[in-house]
Parts: sequence; C-alpha cells; structure tokens
Amino acid sequence: MTSRGAGGAAPGIVAITVVAGTGMAAVVATSVGLMPLYGEPAPSLDGWRSAAPDLVAGIGESLLIAVPATVLAALVGFLLATLMLGGGRAAAVLRLACLAVLAVPHLVGATSVSLLLGDGGVGARLAARAGGDGWPALVGGSWPVATVLELAWKESAFVALVVLAAVAPGHRMRMQVAAGLGARPVQRLVRVLLPTAAPAVGAASLVTLVYAIGSYEVAWLLGRAVPEPLPVLAFRLFGSIELTDRPAAAAAAVTGSVLALCVAVPALAALPRLRALSSGGAP
Repeated sequence: MTSRGAGGAAPGIVAITVVAGTGMAAVVATSVGLMPLYGEPAPSLDGWRSAAPDLVAGIGESLLIAVPATVLAALVGFLLATLMLGGGRAAAVLRLACLAVLAVPHLVGATSVSLLLGDGGVGARLAARAGGDGWPALVGGSWPVATVLELAWKESAFVALVVLAAVAPGHRMRMQVAAGLGARPVQRLVRVLLPTAAPAVGAASLVTLVYAIGSYEVAWLLGRAVPEPLPVLAFRLFGSIELTDRPAAAAAAVTGSVLALCVAVPALAALPRLRALSSGGAP
C-alpha cells in the first residue's frame, strides 16, 4: 500500500479500531465482573466458571458448522466462478443468480431451508409420497446438516463473485497462451486457473469461515438445541432472566471472538505467501 493510500485509509481504520476495541473491552470487562448489570464492580471469574462446560462444547459445535460450510462454499463457489468465466448467456444467468442469492438475508434463507428440509417440509412430503421409510433429521438433528447447507449455499455465491472479480481480467489471454503451448483443458484448469484463483478463494473462504463462526440466526433456527454454538449460547445467556448470567454471556462472546482471531491471524499471515506462490514469485 502506498503512503497516500495508507493515509487515505487511516481515518477509517482508526474509527473501526476505536469502535471495535471499545466494544471488545466492554465485553471483556463484563465477563470478569468489572461492568456488572447491578451492584459494585468486583473482579471475578464466576461467569467463566459457570459457562466453562458450555464453552468447550460451543467451540466444537461452532467449528463443526463453520469448517464444512466454508469448504463446501469454496468448492461450489470456485466451480460457479469457473462456469461464469466461460462467458455466454449461461454465465450471465449465473451472475444474476449469485447476485440474487447475496441479496437474500440469512434468516430468510434459513427459513426456506427449514421449509424444504424440515420434518414436515417439502422434502419429507415428497419422500413420503415416494414410499420412503422416513426422512432424516436434517433440521435440529444430531448433525448440523441444514445449518451447513444454508451457510454454504449463500456464501458460495459470495466466493464465486469474489473469484470472478479477481480472475476475470486477463483470464482469456492466459487460457489462450496455455492452449497455444499445448495444454489440455484439464491442465489449463489445474495449472493456470486454480493457481490464479487461489488467493481470491483463500481470502473469500477466510471471510466465510469467520462469518460462520460468528453467525447466530442460521444456527439458532436450524441447529440442534444441545450443544449450542458460541453465538447462540451468548445470545441465550444475554437474554436470560437471571442477571448473573450476563458475565457468562460475555464470556461466550469473548470466546467466539478469540476463536475467530485464532483462525484469522494465521490465515492472514499465509495469504501473502499464497499470493506470491500463485504468481510465481518468491514468498
């Protein structure tokens, strides 16, 4: 980034840092008893102790949702971007479809998935008419299948458009040069398109992963009751009638933020290396 670009971005960075930092400091202070809802502030780890068993299970549940959803979104998004790079009327239709998917709120998408895959949904009724023995518990079952599918469905459109924007400039020329050198279609896909798209796929996947870790509404509507992902746990405790649950809610929120940072920081450090390797330069 040039000095002029850094100077222009500085006000926005400062504003985001102040707002996010102040909010996170308040949440951390609440989790250790320094900002109680009532009474005198007193340092305490009672909130962390009371939430500890649920926090461990919540970390596992959050990762069980976020990781498969991110992998599926990356694969489908890359496939969609590959199809859109081919050009033509089908590519235009796919672009419009991806834009339409992005415009749909996650809560609306989750409701639609529930109506499709729930026990009394369209899928279950079609299976019953076809003589099926039973419909699997995809919504609220022992595995967060519906939650993963909804997140992957919506975020795959995001990944596809990011990859398309990053790869489209010069794509046709690169493919023509590779074809002129005798590369077959599969070789052009693996040795030209995939390395070129890797940084964009990685960056979009990181955004998807962090979002999925912090997503509340989809897991709340489609997920199982126990264990709860960290955002659902934090929201439930925050709205509890027991005022002493407020520090535990803050502890769950802090844990989710730390989990997202533990994922994001190494990934951000690896992205420049991935970009350098994909461009053939030194890391």
